[in-house]
Amino acid sequence: MSNKKDSKAPNGSDKMESIISLAKRRGFIFQGSEIYGGLAGTWDYGPLGVALKNNVKALWWKRFVSDRSDMFGVDAAILMNQNVWQASGHVSGFSDPLVECKKCHHRFRADQLEDAKKCPDCGGALGDVKQFNMMFKTSVGAVQDDSSVSYLRPETAQGMFVNFKNILDSLHPKLPFGMAQIGKAFRNEIAPRDFLFRAREFEQMEIEYLVKPAEWQKAFEHFVGEVHGFIKDVGLDEKDVHELEVPDGERAHYSKRTIDFEYDWPFGKKELYGLAYRTDFDLKQHSERSKVDLSYYDEETKERFIPHVIEPSFGLDRTILAILCGAYTEDELGGEGEKRVYLKLAPAVAPYKVAVFPLLRNKPQLVEKAQEVYRAVKKAIPAAAFDDNGNIGKRYRRQDEIGTPFCVTVDFDTIEKGAGVTVRDRDTGKQERVAEKDLIERLSRGL
Repeated sequence: MSNKKDSKAPNGSDKMESIISLAKRRGFIFQGSEIYGGLAGTWDYGPLGVALKNNVKALWWKRFVSDRSDMFGVDAAILMNQNVWQASGHVSGFSDPLVECKKCHHRFRADQLEDAKKCPDCGGALGDVKQFNMMFKTSVGAVQDDSSVSYLRPETAQGMFVNFKNILDSLHPKLPFGMAQIGKAFRNEIAPRDFLFRAREFEQMEIEYLVKPAEWQKAFEHFVGEVHGFIKDVGLDEKDVHELEVPDGERAHYSKRTIDFEYDWPFGKKELYGLAYRTDFDLKQHSERSKVDLSYYDEETKERFIPHVIEPSFGLDRTILAILCGAYTEDELGGEGEKRVYLKLAPAVAPYKVAVFPLLRNKPQLVEKAQEVYRAVKKAIPAAAFDDNGNIGKRYRRQDEIGTPFCVTVDFDTIEKGAGVTVRDRDTGKQERVAEKDLIERLSRGL
């Protein structure tokens, strides 16, 4: 619930439009409800987008959960008792400043306008600023009254805080330990914009790491390093990421220290990830509101206290957007003057690691052999594709745009001379002849 404004930057660059076009053309991301004119702030992931998302989630889960012994995964319900959001401060304070044009009645976030008095659409006068709560309100059950009110969660964090006691009682962990969750969140943004950057429905990857009050700084610095480690895992360039120490007055009400990890987007430098020291605010609030003891008893020191919390927060959709922005590349492969577009994806996140082709699709012997090679490759590298659509040049360009690191081609020398297959590198376009028996080892070496 940061109160910090987005930094000023021009919107709508040519690069952004190219990325959005590629994402749709190649089956990564589509506008939500597109055949009905769309619904602003919603996006649907196609087959390649889902594969990319799953790869990112797997890398995050491996780094922050599977490879650690002090982290516990949870998957909390999206709908929660309304008292959760009252205790956390969302009902009273989770809002953005809203202003409406008196002439055209378009609405805007007041903190994002260059001229606070003039409508950017029609030039009319703007009304007074009002606070707009961003939670989606709904009712649970057949009777609609004050007791049936619930909300689509605007963050995943509270689902972990309310399960703190369940983790203690069922697993008896010792501090420090953390809870990790990947899940959907919903915010009724006044002005969703910049593709996946600010949407009304999105996915978060969050950790609530619980520590002794005196040890918060050590844990905070540890997670600064872990955030940078994850940035490298997904293939983002560190020079495009900057740490911003959020000053007093701009931090969320629960935070004593916050670092924003900002990214150089095509539309300006803005937040990618956040790392916050939430103190004991959340557990204390829920303990007081629920009348349930959410303290921790230290067997060694014989002390009872409410743990403090370090929260690394990662937006999955923003991660996908950053990956696409960083990977989008244009060059003139071969020096022929023809522009090539490709996604320079890290192999770990690429939807397909390798694609297998027959040189010609109308030669049954080539197709049959290519399918044989494909089946062998797929056993070792499941994220493999078979492609015989169009000529070989078009297939290369298609796989380049998808971000496939390697293309394997079966040609006549493969069949007639037993000369192996050709392996083409996505980034350089260079090809090498590789014996069939060495193919898996060669591909694995590059992945």
